[in-house]
Amino acid sequence: MNSQLLLGIDVGGTTVKLAFIDEEGIIVEKWEIATNRDDKGKNIMKDVADAVLAKIAEQNISKEQILAAGVGAPGYIDVENGIIVEAVNLGWKNYPIQEELEHLLQVPIVVDNDANLAAGGEKWKGAGEGAENLLAVTLGTGVGGGIIAGGEIIHGESGLAGEIGHITSVKSGGAKCNCGKSGCLETVASATGIARLGLEAIQLKPEGYLKSILDETGTLTAKDVFDGAKKEDETALGVIKESTEHLGFALANLANALNPETIVIGGGVSKAGAFLVDYIRSAFNQFAIPKIAKETTIKIAKLENDAGVIGAAWLAKQKRTSV
Repeated sequence: MNSQLLLGIDVGGTTVKLAFIDEEGIIVEKWEIATNRDDKGKNIMKDVADAVLAKIAEQNISKEQILAAGVGAPGYIDVENGIIVEAVNLGWKNYPIQEELEHLLQVPIVVDNDANLAAGGEKWKGAGEGAENLLAVTLGTGVGGGIIAGGEIIHGESGLAGEIGHITSVKSGGAKCNCGKSGCLETVASATGIARLGLEAIQLKPEGYLKSILDETGTLTAKDVFDGAKKEDETALGVIKESTEHLGFALANLANALNPETIVIGGGVSKAGAFLVDYIRSAFNQFAIPKIAKETTIKIAKLENDAGVIGAAWLAKQKRTSV
C-alpha cells in the first residue's frame, strides 16, 4: 500500500474506532479496540498508539504515508490547544490529548468533539455530501449536534456551539435534564426521552400496543414507540407527534438563524427513517421561515458508525491543507 493516508480516531465510552482513510474519503482499513477507562483513562491514547503502530506493521504501511490524524472525543474540548477540558465518561479533565498523541505517533494531530466530527463525516461523504452549510443532529441516548457553516465547524466562544440537545423546547413543566435545566430538547427527542414519554402515556391510558409491550417485556424503548406508531396505535402516534413537534420547532428556529442547506438526522432514533423525517418536516414547515422551509433538505444520516472516523479524517485533511 503506497497511497497517502489520513488516520481517523473516534473515542467512545466502550470502544475506540480507528480507520485509515485515503484523501478521497474512502476507508482503506478500519478496526476498533476496547476503551480502557481505568485510572481516569490515562492509558487510552497509549492503547490507541499501540494499535495504530501494530496495524501499520500488519498492513505494510510506512509511517511517512500517514499525513495527519483526527481525534473525536466526547465532552468539552479546547480545540485550539487540543485539550479535553472534561470528558466525564472517560475520566479526562484538562487532558492534553493532542500533545500526548503527537508524541506517541509522531504525526500532526487535531482534536474535536465527536458530534462535530460526525457532522464533518456526513458533510464529506454522507447525507450532506458537498453541503457547505449543514446542521447535524444525533438522536441517541441524548441529543447531540454539530454545525458547519461556510465549510467550517462552528465552535463558538467556549467551544460549546452545537449543544442542540439543551435548547429549551418545553416552555413549562418540562422534565429535568442531566445538565441541570428542565425542558431540554434531549428530554423529549432522545431515545430515552421518547421512551419516557411512552411510559407516561401508558399511565394515562393503559391500553393498546405500548401497554402490551410493557406487560410482555417489563420495559419500553423508543423503537417500541415507533413500531407502535407505524401500526397506527393511537398512544404511540401521540408520543411521536409530541416528540417531533418539539424537535421540528427547535430545528426550525436553528434553521431560521443558520439557514443550512441540509439537516442530517443520525443516531439510533434515525433508524425510524422516512417515517421520522415526515413528522419532523411537518413541524419544521410550521415554524421555519417559508423560504427556509422550502429550501432546507432534511435527510437521514448515511454513515452510521463510520461518521466519526470519516469526520476525524476530514478535519485532519482540512487542517493540514489550511496550514
